[in-house]
Amino acid sequence: MTRESDPSKAFLANSQSEFSRNGFEPCLGGKLREKAVWVDESACIGCRYCAHVATNTFVIESDLGRSRAVRQDGDSSERIQEAIDTCPVDCIHWVQFEELADLRLQLDQLDLHPLGTLPRVPKRLKPRKKNQ
Repeated sequence: MTRESDPSKAFLANSQSEFSRNGFEPCLGGKLREKAVWVDESACIGCRYCAHVATNTFVIESDLGRSRAVRQDGDSSERIQEAIDTCPVDCIHWVQFEELADLRLQLDQLDLHPLGTLPRVPKRLKPRKKNQ
């Protein structure tokens, strides 16, 4: 048995090694990229332009009516850039893969209301009585 094919080497590997996402993970599939696409949903106006241009990358989130990037490898970089360029409020950006978790955490801390609906009021206000 040669030294390179010795299966006992697998037991010497450290399973607790430090792991950080870099965009080259096999779970991303498709063409590997160095950057990720991010939609700042707090600035999104729900125009749907990006979802019409890069249909495999962007969807309109059903509860809030805002765009969201759901697949990093859904469309070509050129197609995603075209979607970024069509955004009227410039809320889509290329970011590092390492930034995605922090950006998601920041977004989750915001109190976003669904687009096209009025915010919910905690209690119903009674109309004023007319003076007679």
